[in-house]
Amino acid sequence: MRLLLSILFTATLTRAAAQSDFYLREEIPLPPGEVMEIGSIALMPEQKIAVTTRRGDLWICSGAYSEDLGKVTWKKFAQGLHEPFGMFWKAGWLYLTQRPEVTRLKDSTGGGLADTFETINSDWGINGDYHEYAFGSDPDKNGDIWVVLCLTGSAGAASDWRGWCVRVTPDGKMIPTCSGIRSPGGIGFNSSGDVFYTDNQGPWNGSSALKWLKPGSFQGNPTGNKFAKLANFPSPPDVADKSRILAERIKHPTFIPPAVVFPHGKVGQSPTGIVCDQSNGKFGPWKNQLYVGEQTHSQVQRVALEQVNGIYQGAVFPFLDGFEAGLIPVRLDQEAGLLFVGGSNRGWASRGSKPFTFERVKWKGRTPFEIQTMTANNDGFTITFTEPVDPSTAGNPAVYTMEAWTYILQSDYGSPEVDKVTPRITAANVSSDRKSVRLKVDGLVRGHVHHLTAKGVTAAAGQALWHSDAYYTLNEIPR
Repeated sequence: MRLLLSILFTATLTRAAAQSDFYLREEIPLPPGEVMEIGSIALMPEQKIAVTTRRGDLWICSGAYSEDLGKVTWKKFAQGLHEPFGMFWKAGWLYLTQRPEVTRLKDSTGGGLADTFETINSDWGINGDYHEYAFGSDPDKNGDIWVVLCLTGSAGAASDWRGWCVRVTPDGKMIPTCSGIRSPGGIGFNSSGDVFYTDNQGPWNGSSALKWLKPGSFQGNPTGNKFAKLANFPSPPDVADKSRILAERIKHPTFIPPAVVFPHGKVGQSPTGIVCDQSNGKFGPWKNQLYVGEQTHSQVQRVALEQVNGIYQGAVFPFLDGFEAGLIPVRLDQEAGLLFVGGSNRGWASRGSKPFTFERVKWKGRTPFEIQTMTANNDGFTITFTEPVDPSTAGNPAVYTMEAWTYILQSDYGSPEVDKVTPRITAANVSSDRKSVRLKVDGLVRGHVHHLTAKGVTAAAGQALWHSDAYYTLNEIPR
């Protein structure tokens, strides 16, 4: 019997890890015959979940937390909405960010249908263009809703405030907050309450990225700069075409660089919703990290951030895969440790084979051997792992490789990887607890994405890494 157990244990360690070893992904049944292209998800009391669809319906789902998903039921709560991308529940109301406005609605009579609709703010512009999306956040600590407004056709600004982030206060005032936005796919907060959004590759965006919405900042795309004159807002910078982000932000201090670049094709290519893990370990060992949805590749990526010299930067890691459609909203129930995702394939194809989906993910309680965080030093990086490492592998600099590059800041669509270098890892020092490794690197480049591969690293117990790649955006090198 001991021999058999030993053989089974060895086989478990030597085979490649699979997502199903750690996380259970399940489809939540949808109402038959309905087109459920889910654009937003809100958690409600009594474990009910509200979802909106791109076609303007709002449904309430019961039973999505049940072990038996055959018990799921649906009730249509509202219809005739205008493509809501952002929703939350507060004090009996559902708040929606629709394409033309921020709205709240409720059932005031107890009849089971929304019968009270109130417009909170509709001060930005809209026309018939298909691409004038509006993505709205949950309320911040002041109760403000942050809204990122996509450009007209993703490359023009034919309606007021397109290409901007605005805040909508509880009393209905709109405050222009940041400029330089192109084509957002989602918005959310980190554990400190700072606001981030995802922007997609295109004009003035060499690759898709997670960006910090620091109030007063410019995010890189000058198309909507003309709207600063509509309010008492300082004129955003006119950046040079065919330049680099680092060069332009040195000239223009309001230019906040992407916190984390998602290299196109390597880490998805259409990032969407954002949620911060504050579940205290109920979804795995990723405290305060961000989960970012991905439409084209039907994935969820994982992001670990830090601040260096007052600027956010950090690493993106591959995480969850295999969803049934392109993901748009992601929502984590922090108490239950359940991740809910939804999405659609309409407009942009995805790896998921279905036209729309609503799914949940649950951690099985088994910790994967992974790179947990990657942080910058003045002479390299510190890599922490979820499990103690084998020093004979993790302490060998030859098992790591690194390459680095940046992108052209330009009005043309996207950018190739340019200014490529190959930093050299000269030392790998394992910590006394064997949970981290300090890599000494010759050839760090400020402003470059640094791609680390650690395929040869194994855990003390023998496991290989579930994912061996990390992509760190080095905006600042620590002093």
